[in-house]
Amino acid sequence: MRHRKLRTKLGRTGPHRKAMLRNLATALIRHEEIRTTVVKAKALRVFVAKLITLAKRQDLASRRRVVQLLQQKDATRKLFDTIGPRFENRQGGYTRIYRLEPRLGDGASMALIEFLDRPSGEDEIEKKVGLRERLFGGRKA
Repeated sequence: MRHRKLRTKLGRTGPHRKAMLRNLATALIRHEEIRTTVVKAKALRVFVAKLITLAKRQDLASRRRVVQLLQQKDATRKLFDTIGPRFENRQGGYTRIYRLEPRLGDGASMALIEFLDRPSGEDEIEKKVGLRERLFGGRKA
């Protein structure tokens, strides 16, 4: 029984799960949105929230902790220079998860996870068209 278990195992061993979350978090920080399965997106949301909370502190100890967790200096730099200050006044809820249509190969539930308050130069119509294409990959919905 899974009573009082805090994390989803995602069908992987501990080191594999840790490496996968590290890679997903790095990709999310670099691109500010990624497409993955719903279960991985939900696990990633918790991991990234802890990183952003550390980045909001802007001290050396938290920077070293993030480098230790991510192992990517460029992603850490972007997290502390742009993403951390962007969420300085927000107490939580840094990401948004959109559910997408199932993956064609195996029918897995897909999701788009992105940061809130993303800077964009698009107007409303282009934003809606771009969102539809991101969600459905150019296919008719």
